[in-house]
Amino acid sequence: MDEAEPSVPVNRYEASDAWLAVDRYFTSTLVGEDSALVVARDSGVETTMPNAEVAANQGAFLELLAQIAGARRVLEFGTLAGYSTIWLARAVGEQGQVVTLELEPHNAAVAEANFHAAGVSHRIETIVGPATESAERLIHDGAEPFDFVFIDADKPNNPTYLAAALKLTRSGAVIVIDNVVRNGAVADAASADPRVQGVRAVAEEIAAHPDLDGTALQTVGEKGWDGVIIARRR
Repeated sequence: MDEAEPSVPVNRYEASDAWLAVDRYFTSTLVGEDSALVVARDSGVETTMPNAEVAANQGAFLELLAQIAGARRVLEFGTLAGYSTIWLARAVGEQGQVVTLELEPHNAAVAEANFHAAGVSHRIETIVGPATESAERLIHDGAEPFDFVFIDADKPNNPTYLAAALKLTRSGAVIVIDNVVRNGAVADAASADPRVQGVRAVAEEIAAHPDLDGTALQTVGEKGWDGVIIARRR
């Protein structure tokens, strides 16, 4: 007997039909997802974390946030197939730059092909290797400050990524951290999941930092029940 297919795609949480319908409505009405973005999103299945890319309306949200912030330099922790990277590269404009950090060479190769297809490869620098080490090299080399940081990599390292982001940004910079609700698990202080503890630790560090203002938003949709932290440097 054939095994039944899982009801929830890997790397996503359960989503109700109503949530999916609302996402489809707003995406079709408001989001300009062209063929290059569709190809990049679909190519996520070729990476080490299929279905982990942001949803289309979330990609558009990142683009708007970067534009509102006036960002010309963006740092991204976690590339995968480069779907969110393309949104951010379009946000910074022709003279802007996105530096994206990816652990896996295979994922970086998938992303690079997508960047070329989208016509934004000249705005993107992909650095392959552990993000903590890549970020430290940027700090050591005196990289020009970034205006916007998107943290969407391994969650236990969220506090480390935040610390690096603070060394690589200046006043007014915006920092967005993805996947912080985790199907509600973030509310469990006793959770044994290191991803949950990574989110809780970074939230507490943002709350305690004298130069950061932040909040969090829960989201529901095709990615299930999750959310983002958004912080701004004073």
